[in-house]
Amino acid sequence: MRTLLAVDGSDNSYEALRALAHLARADEVILLHALDVRRAAYPMMVPEVANELYRAMEHRLRDDGERLLHQVVSLLPMDIGPVTKRIDIGSPAEVISNVAKERKTDLIVMGARGLGSVQERLFGSVSHRIVTLGPCATFIVTAPMRSLRRILLPLQGPYDAEAAVRFLSRTPFREPVDITLITVLPQTRPPWPADETAASRLEEQALLSAQDFVEGVAAKLKTAGYGVKAMALLGSPVEQILREAGKVKPDLILMGTSGRKGITRFVLGSVSHSVLHQAPCPMLVFR
Repeated sequence: MRTLLAVDGSDNSYEALRALAHLARADEVILLHALDVRRAAYPMMVPEVANELYRAMEHRLRDDGERLLHQVVSLLPMDIGPVTKRIDIGSPAEVISNVAKERKTDLIVMGARGLGSVQERLFGSVSHRIVTLGPCATFIVTAPMRSLRRILLPLQGPYDAEAAVRFLSRTPFREPVDITLITVLPQTRPPWPADETAASRLEEQALLSAQDFVEGVAAKLKTAGYGVKAMALLGSPVEQILREAGKVKPDLILMGTSGRKGITRFVLGSVSHSVLHQAPCPMLVFR
């Protein structure tokens, strides 16, 4: 796998680099720092002066970036793979996404910081934008990772399942992991008139079908060498995922990005985004 580690000097970006110790050795680790150099916002300023200020700011920020990358390299875990350093100018989210596309990376690793959940949904943050728009799997590190032994894997349907099996078949983690695999059926009643007994029977049938689905996915993951426990649940997807996370105490939540698309998803969110805002541990979102 080719991994892109985006760093900005924040505490969580340092936690992200430490989290690399739990990933399998990469074919290449691209260490990226984005320079968000802003031009002076003074309309009456002479263009030559504005350009000089811009160049001076870029030079200073580039020097700071070089020092940051040098420090990060010195802190990287052992045997993570060959490292390439890179500094690009532009909006951090756009730089990370563009470099990931250009280098055909398989995984983006980064820390999350900044806006609260409401502001982040309205205005965006770098991690939110990358989860929404990034070209590959994204590992968002929100807290220190002491170990990576237990994973909670919620699936929303067959498309998620195929993507999860495909991702995990690449053996992305350094140590063996145990997976708790869940799917959540929203609690709904049929649109036609039905008595309570009939409605309960329909729910039971739906849960049995969902259990068969996750058991089939679990069988594939067991063949790939993972320890897996699978269950189907009834309720609100976000609430049930977070409830299971409280029970299982996973080191990582792994889930896909199925749901709304484009601007609708960016503004209103999706299950994966809602879980990301409330997750008690780091989260890895696969495509």
